[in-house]
Amino acid sequence: MGEKDIVEEGIKSALSLIAPDSMYFAHPVNFYEGSKFNSHGKTESNLIKKISREFPNYKIHNPNQSIHQENYQLWKKQFGNGMKYYFEVVLPKMSACIYLVFEDGMIGKGVFGEAEHLLQAKKPVWEINENGIITPISKMDHSRMLSVEETRERVYPKK
Repeated sequence: MGEKDIVEEGIKSALSLIAPDSMYFAHPVNFYEGSKFNSHGKTESNLIKKISREFPNYKIHNPNQSIHQENYQLWKKQFGNGMKYYFEVVLPKMSACIYLVFEDGMIGKGVFGEAEHLLQAKKPVWEINENGIITPISKMDHSRMLSVEETRERVYPKK
């Protein structure tokens, strides 16, 4: 199986996991439960429960799934940009988005881009903080967007 076939299989597998009426939960990887970078304990699952209660008409789509992590790496290797996978494959299938901000209200570069992409696609977008406070968003505030480097400093702490 060639690289192109592997990418195609990855796309098919990922799309099979996306339910109709999905709400994408954009959040930094240091909130991913099961990740070696998780520094927030059970925050991810607690927020997903809260989001599910608040938005019963949506199926919450969590990018913290092995297929997405594998496809991210494939796309990074094949196309030089792993985030391209989310923008071209996953996000077009979403009906809405909710994104998690850092404790100080700042937003990681990737999370910001995903939320803004869905807003521009005329999808409803909400912000959530660690306390579960949800706010509807009509325009992304670029002054709150971290650079790639600033995001990495928060997500991947130095040892």
